Amino acid sequence: MSCCIGKSRDCGYNVGVFYSVIKGNNANTWSFGGEYLQTNKPYGEKGRIPVAQFTGEVGYNLHIISNYSQTFLLYGGVSALGGYETVNWGKQVLKDGATIGANNAFIYSGALTVATDFYLSDHFILGAHVKERFVFGNDTDHFLTQFGVHVKFVIE
Repeated sequence: MSCCIGKSRDCGYNVGVFYSVIKGNNANTWSFGGEYLQTNKPYGEKGRIPVAQFTGEVGYNLHIISNYSQTFLLYGGVSALGGYETVNWGKQVLKDGATIGANNAFIYSGALTVATDFYLSDHFILGAHVKERFVFGNDTDHFLTQFGVHVKFVIE
């Protein structure tokens, strides 16, 4: 989920699918995946303008700390993203006749992530994460904070 606390009209959501590879015995991981992120820009008294990003991502997550049995892990990560951003689904003119100044664009980005994993079983993991995106090439926000929960399935 992506949200600005106290500004419910700015809130949005994200959905992603990732594949992770554990590197060695130290629990560091490489992750590869794709994500859809939608935020909303307030317009007028009750209106919203949707801003959607479709991105591919490659990242490395460094194992920071864990408990002795490694059922809880804390990671810090860095990743590179690239994709496409659309503002109001490409419609430049709003219903009231106003024109949007922001354009659709190809974007590139980097991100910093802090994530936790809780092993509920050998094959089922529940976690939480906070990600800060630094987006370039677009006319809208250049810094986007995401937070949420994630579910992982271990396939051996």
